[in-house]
Amino acid sequence: MSILDVKFVQGFIRLCNDGWLQGWHERNGGNLSYRIRPEEVEEVREYFHEPGEWKAIGTTVPDLAGEYFMVTGSGKYFRNVILDPEDTSCIIELDEKGENYRVLWGLCNGGRPTSELPSHLMNHEVKKKASNGAHRVIYHAHTTNVIALTFVLPLEDRIFTRELWEMATECPVVFPDGVGVVGWMVPGGRDIAVATSELMKKYDVAIWAHHGMFASGPDFDTTFGLMHTVEKSAEILVKTLSMSPTKLQTITPQNFRDLAKDFNVNLPEEFLYEKN
Repeated sequence: MSILDVKFVQGFIRLCNDGWLQGWHERNGGNLSYRIRPEEVEEVREYFHEPGEWKAIGTTVPDLAGEYFMVTGSGKYFRNVILDPEDTSCIIELDEKGENYRVLWGLCNGGRPTSELPSHLMNHEVKKKASNGAHRVIYHAHTTNVIALTFVLPLEDRIFTRELWEMATECPVVFPDGVGVVGWMVPGGRDIAVATSELMKKYDVAIWAHHGMFASGPDFDTTFGLMHTVEKSAEILVKTLSMSPTKLQTITPQNFRDLAKDFNVNLPEEFLYEKN
């Protein structure tokens, strides 16, 4: 038995490899974090090494004080996570104020958690509250078709949501709250973390213009499936736009309302506007 036999560690590794196989993680692109359950912490505690020194997160997340996270490492390649998890990822603990972290396992050849750690933790804090503790995964990937669309669609939540919903019938069922959009910002800092966390109060998906996507969910399968669905919808839209600037037919607002009724989901009317 090793830490690599623990179920949440295996799920973390699998998601990283699935994302790599999709082509979303060129070089050291993308990052993943998981808020570990208390009982899971006890499963892996015996594998912790002497704690590293406390280091500033770069923001304050008091509602996550004392919690543990598994996180990919800064500068590490997703393609290598399955080959050497102990080098490419880590388990960290937050202090009693939610201001600092220390490494308890992983990054065996040196390094630090993802440079997007402030964004991850601020979004974990928001989603923990919004989901009554259910959401535990934050995933960031460089999804090709979504990035392409940020160059040709207005960077508005209502337009992105509607266009993505229209591309496949399952889309409004998988992400009924829609998607949020963040205009271009320098990644890795507090400003983009704040902007993203504001959107995550309403959505489970935030699109970063010319950069990629952030997705949140209760487990690895749901979060990856959400990212995958949004990106596939974006791929269909890219292909549609490349064939014709206009659609001859599409899913109508009333179609969406009928779908919502049959699938028992709530679709906000703000996204069901009549197009000119």
